[in-house]
Order: sequence, then C-alpha cells, then structure tokens
Amino acid sequence: MALIRAAFRWFYQNHNLIFVFAALAAMSALAAISGYWFFFRAAYVLGGLIVVCFWWARSHRAGLELTIERAEDRLQVGQQAEARVRLKSHSAWTKLWLEVEDETDMPGSAPRTVVTLPARGTRNWKVSMQCRRRGVFQAGPVSVVTGDPFGLFRFRRTFGESHRLIVLPRPEELPYFWAPTAQLPGEGKVRQRTHYVTPNAAAVREYYPGDSYNRIHWRSTARLGRLMVKTFEMDPTSNVWLLLDLEAAAQAGEGDESSEEYGVRIAASLAHHFLQTDRMVGLLAAGRETVIMDPTRGSAQYQRVLEALAVAEASGSQPLEHVIEAEGRRFGRHTTVIVITPSAKAEWVVALQTLLQQGARAAAIILEPESFGNSGVALPLEALSASGVLTYVVPCRSDLSLMLGPAGLAGAAAERHWTEIPSRA
Repeated sequence: MALIRAAFRWFYQNHNLIFVFAALAAMSALAAISGYWFFFRAAYVLGGLIVVCFWWARSHRAGLELTIERAEDRLQVGQQAEARVRLKSHSAWTKLWLEVEDETDMPGSAPRTVVTLPARGTRNWKVSMQCRRRGVFQAGPVSVVTGDPFGLFRFRRTFGESHRLIVLPRPEELPYFWAPTAQLPGEGKVRQRTHYVTPNAAAVREYYPGDSYNRIHWRSTARLGRLMVKTFEMDPTSNVWLLLDLEAAAQAGEGDESSEEYGVRIAASLAHHFLQTDRMVGLLAAGRETVIMDPTRGSAQYQRVLEALAVAEASGSQPLEHVIEAEGRRFGRHTTVIVITPSAKAEWVVALQTLLQQGARAAAIILEPESFGNSGVALPLEALSASGVLTYVVPCRSDLSLMLGPAGLAGAAAERHWTEIPSRA
C-alpha cells in the first residue's frame, strides 16, 4: 500500500514530464510509420523542449548563497517562530521563480516564499510560523526549489542545518481557582504577587535610594525624622505538588482535544498560578519516564516545569494509584496535592485517602471522560466528596479559567470547601 501511495505521489509531481515524454514517444512512432514531416517536427520540438527545460531548472540551482538567522529556540503555544532569510545570487543571469521553503516538522504548513533574483542580486525577508502545539520540533534546513516555465523539472538544494525548537505549553490565568491549604500554622493565601512584598511587614529600616515609595512607613518616618521603609518576611506556606496522570490506558480524545493536552495545559496553568504568588511547587508526572521535581519557588522552577510538560507524553503504563502509593512518602502534613487525571477508577481515590490520613491536603481535577469520547464512565465523585477532597470537573472544549473555579466544582463537599476561601481584598 505504501508503495502504491509513493508511486501515485511521484506520478502527481511529475505528470507534466510524463505527458511530454508520452507525446514525444507518440510523435516519434507516428513519424517512423508515416514519414509525414509534421510528426518529425513535433518530435524535434518536444525533444528540444525537454533539453531546454532541464538546463533551465538545473542552471537556476547553481550560484546561490543562503543564510538564515533564527530569533529564539524557546517559544510558547500561540507565538510565532520568526527567522530572517538572506538569499544571494552569484550568477550573471536572472533567476526566476525560486521557491524557498523553511522545512519543519511542526504541525501546520511550512512557510514558503517565491522570489526572483536579478543578476548578482540579494533578497532579504522575514518568515514566521505559528507554534500550534507544544513539543520539541526541528526547524530547517532551508530548501530552494528551482523549476522551468513548463513545470517539467524540479531541482531542490538545501542550505543550513536543522535547528531545535522547544514549544512550551501556554498557561491560562486562573483567577477563581482555590485549593485547600495544608496544616501549617498561620498559612494563608499570598495576596501580593511579587517576590519581594508580602502581607507580613516584619521591621523597618532606613530608606535607600531606589526603594519604592509605597514601602515607606510614615509613622516611623515622622517619629525619627528620617525616611524609614518596611521590610517583609515570607508567609508560612505549604508545598504544592502537581500530580499529572499520564497513564496511556486512562486517556481519551485526539490532538488538541485530548485529555493529555488538557492535563498538560492545566498543570502549566497551575504552576503559573502558584509560582507567581511565590509558592513552592513540585511536579510529578509518570509517563514513559517518571518526572519528579521537588518543590521550590522562582522563575527557574517555572521554566523547568514548562520544559518538562512540553515533552510530556501520555504513554505510561503505571496506573495513578500505583504512582501515589510509590511516591506517597513525599507528601507530608505540610503538603497540598493536586491530582490531574481523566481516570474514573476508584482505586486512585483509595490511594489518595491514605495521603489524607497522613495529614496531607488534596484537591482533584478530573477531565470528564465522556466529553473526550470515553462514554459510559461514572466519575468517583461520591468517594471524593466523602473524603473531603475538593473536586473540579473539566469537560472538553471548556474554558479552564471558569471551570477551575465555582463553575467546575462538583460533589457534596464543594460548597463547604468554597466557604473556606479567604475573601478577596
């Protein structure tokens, strides 16, 4: 079957040349049989056309110089991968209809440009392609295809090398998301979204040039007669573990509308949500290889999480309950575990209950299997509700910023947990 498809593709790409050769063979046969001058001249014209077109296409391939400069090697879904191309001709002849293609395995059509170069001329332009899906892709090399006016011959010449491009998942804002806090004295939500200012003012010190005016403590300034600013200490916050289920048997859907892609998007959004408030976030994803990132804070951790999620594949063979049992020692009483899974099995809920008995707190985000094409599956909402686990249900084609909030809450314990959320300032 593959051989037939390859033959059909070759015939489609060279049908003009096949037609001319067939016409040449027919004219030659008719000339030999009848001796009529018309068939001889037609055969000469067709034969000369083949020779001229072959020379035309081949000569246009010579004397070219191409350089390409790529802007970035790390992008996010939805951004444009841009590059600047410079094509120069060293030939004394004008080169017509050069098709320049930046080869890539990224989903979507590769960027193509058709240019005409004057004698010893140069063209510069910018190419861009949209990053439609997360992952690791190859951009380049760049190929230049030359042809003839009748489309009989096509010659390809490649320039440069392949360039590795990482497309990171794009996080979404989660303004309404809340997860239960761990059993840590004084723990609360970090309201200031900066690494330097927290709700807890610890002391005052003298003003230094460059300090923000909103940190000035005016009472101390008035009492001491010189500018004084507040210093802050971090809130006592718990570790947040994102547990992403990448078992192949539990997944449903295809492409961008698969539970795998939704799970990765949710994990990336949660990492962004917590790390921008200076929480300590860890990641556990058991796919073909188990990825374990211990909780820490900062932009470096955020980049590591996104890079791990960019290459994550739901090809694991280990069920979620086995992952929880094997790594349960990592989740103590100062830990909040957020499980992201499309699985409707009750076994992982039992394993999660064991963590709750150890003092950990937990929330579950279930990707509704039926909306992803896995019908006839009952979600373990009653078991989760009985365990006091805050549960969100996210259907396919839904708005994550809304479903990871009041609109997505499920179970009898949802209302009770929602009343625990601190009031917004």
